[in-house]
Amino acid sequence: MSEDGDRREFRDLASPERAREVLASLDLDPEPENVPLADARGRVLAERVDAALDVPGFDRASMDGYAVVAEDTFDADEVDPVRLDVVGAVHAGEEPSVAVEPGSAVEVSTGAVVPPGADAVVKVEETTEADGGDAVEVRTSVAPGDAVMLAGADIAAGSRALGPGTELTAREIGLLSALGVDEVPVRGTPTVGIVSTGDELVRPGESLDSAAGQIHDVNSYAIAAAVEEAGGDPVLYPHAGDDYDEMERLLVEGAEECDLVLSSGSTSASAVDVIYRVVEERGDLLLHGVAVKPGKPMLVGEIGGAAYVGLPGYPVSALTIFRAFVAPLVREAAGLDEPRTAVVSGEMAVQERYGEGRQRLLPAGLVADGDGDLLVYPVDKGSGATTSLVDADGTVTVPADTAYLAAGESVDVTLFSPDVRPPRVLAVGEDDPLFSRVLDDVARPRFLPVGTREGLRRLREGVPDVAVVAGPETPDGDTVDLGGWTRDWGLVVPDGNPDGVDGLGDLVDRDLRLVNRDAGSGLRRSFDDAVEALADERATSRRELTDAIDGYGLTTKAHESPARKVAAGEADAGLGLRATAASLGLGFVPLGTQPVDVVAAPERAEKPGVRDLADALADCGRLAASLDGIEPQ
Repeated sequence: MSEDGDRREFRDLASPERAREVLASLDLDPEPENVPLADARGRVLAERVDAALDVPGFDRASMDGYAVVAEDTFDADEVDPVRLDVVGAVHAGEEPSVAVEPGSAVEVSTGAVVPPGADAVVKVEETTEADGGDAVEVRTSVAPGDAVMLAGADIAAGSRALGPGTELTAREIGLLSALGVDEVPVRGTPTVGIVSTGDELVRPGESLDSAAGQIHDVNSYAIAAAVEEAGGDPVLYPHAGDDYDEMERLLVEGAEECDLVLSSGSTSASAVDVIYRVVEERGDLLLHGVAVKPGKPMLVGEIGGAAYVGLPGYPVSALTIFRAFVAPLVREAAGLDEPRTAVVSGEMAVQERYGEGRQRLLPAGLVADGDGDLLVYPVDKGSGATTSLVDADGTVTVPADTAYLAAGESVDVTLFSPDVRPPRVLAVGEDDPLFSRVLDDVARPRFLPVGTREGLRRLREGVPDVAVVAGPETPDGDTVDLGGWTRDWGLVVPDGNPDGVDGLGDLVDRDLRLVNRDAGSGLRRSFDDAVEALADERATSRRELTDAIDGYGLTTKAHESPARKVAAGEADAGLGLRATAASLGLGFVPLGTQPVDVVAAPERAEKPGVRDLADALADCGRLAASLDGIEPQ
């Protein structure tokens, strides 16, 4: 065959948009796998990880001082301190051997288990030793819970810890370590075979004959590095010349072993460039030539079920085309987002006060407003909370002489990783098992389970996109309704209800131990309304009933926590949901049904992430089918 007869012309070049459509039709997705936690950095979660235990697993002292009964200190001040007997000490890592009684105190160190009987810690700076250490004078009053991190306050058992699609950096690894996770379900890493072609190429390290027009093979190594940067696993194959049989052998071998095969060179219409014929004869050539400079002679096809892309031969052109067209496919297959710079600028969404006279590295989260501008909000749950790392995207350095950061003030955020991205949708409010499942169908969400009351407050401040509202409380302003459901709530009891709990009155009239929810939750609001109704029925006061309920003031911050206390034998009943009781194999005493509404700020309603959430909510009936006591509206 003559050279002219063997030459292929570039006709009907595809537009860049069409090229991306063709590339997007290729299947690069590898199978998910489980990897040891030590090898999980940089990988992407394939499924949601829920907390299987409370962190911390015990009530923990937040500072050095004395564990006390808070009520003993109510009248204490600098002029008239309260004197308490010191009955022992508890250090970090040891089990308490003493208990705190009214009128006594136990010395504790930071991180120590708070001894039984104590409900607060007085920091050592606010005390004075007396009687050679047998007593202590307390010079300030403390409230219950002061300087104590309650069990589960960092993250509670049953809570959504990390969602599918989360890239695992050092902060997520730290959270998983705190949860005791030693093996992680991750998306598979796409394997990318790399074949460089051309008779003129010589691998680095081999003898080069420049007089014969030989050049070192740049593309194999440069493209391999680019594949790694995009989240793929490069596989280098031996160099192929312009021989058809050798080229065919290498491409077929690569297709059998990899998710994607890349070649560079031999893609032009020259008679000696025959690679397109290999693809046509052993697979399917979907595209030959793109109207872009550099990179006109790009090939796209399939070989033996594997995706194939032929890159230009010049290194600059090859890398340019790879980054513009192929790298996004590799990143998507690996579950990774587009890379960006490590420092971003945004405006403070709310005012943040600070006046301790020290430089501060403020953990900060990012969210885009309705116009796409970045807002920065503080994220600070305390130095002992590992979830602050996951909820934040980076840090804002606050100089020592700064009293506050004003709302609207421009700040720079140093990202924890160059790959950190703001959530596509930021939701706050009531935690709920159905909403947790809905979030699994949304790309890159962030949910802060702060309770209904705090969620509404933050929505009014203009920080989040969405609030989840449960119970009788409703938004006090314009919002956009995205969807909702009802859920059965009541008392979670041991399987079989051995105590024969029949309703709320049993908690008042009988010696039963309750675990309650925190005052800001929608569940607690419905429970308090039920107590109020019972008080009216009995012609007594609500306070009298709550005083009669053992454990009314024992609160937790997550919807599963009370139920898990019941399962562990630490309580006779817990305020919770029918769905939770069913999932944990426990009994349930219904007290009512409450609505759950997901509402968006009007100016954020058209954000892509909010629309994605709305679409997922429209399909929540499918997700609710396996949850007892939850019915979509």
